[in-house]
Amino acid sequence: MSKTNKSNIYNLTGLGILTAIVVVLQIFTTFVHFGPFSITLALIPIVIGAAVYGPKAGAFLGGVFSVVVILMCVFGADVGGAMVWNANPFLCVLVCMVKGVAAGFVSGLLFRLIAKKNLIVGTAVAAVVSPIVNTGIFYIGMLLFFRNVLSVWSGGSDVLFFALSALVSANFLVELGVNIVVTPIIIAILKAIKKDNLILAK
Repeated sequence: MSKTNKSNIYNLTGLGILTAIVVVLQIFTTFVHFGPFSITLALIPIVIGAAVYGPKAGAFLGGVFSVVVILMCVFGADVGGAMVWNANPFLCVLVCMVKGVAAGFVSGLLFRLIAKKNLIVGTAVAAVVSPIVNTGIFYIGMLLFFRNVLSVWSGGSDVLFFALSALVSANFLVELGVNIVVTPIIIAILKAIKKDNLILAK
């Protein structure tokens, strides 16, 4: 078997495993709440995939994450998400897909740019940026398209203030904190992969 074929098998296998982890983590954490919203731990395997296989792989894994989020909205497992879906299914899908794909792509892109000079800094930046992009795009989308839903969530208070405060809400801080805590583990994984010359994506 040629080196190229081995690399392709490695890439497909790795992406398959990370895809399964993303699906399982997102389904599980849909039912785990810190504050009014569920947390997202699926960003961890997304960051790993984006770092190992590149921005396109990060975007793919982010897309898988988004599809699971949408399904949880459709079936009512995510109560807040179900409200967004019922308000406008098309825009719900649009916002969910954009935030997930962007979170994976941007983290992968920044990792590639920074890790060339410093693997540790590149990994840390990717891990921190991913939840910021995911949450930031979500609330921008909510402000643009779902102000009525935001108004309900905020209990009638100022929706802009609510959206901004939600950016630093308990669930977001948990997501960010978890990503920061696991950064050394991600770094160790990447160093091991790099040592074996298995980081192949450009």
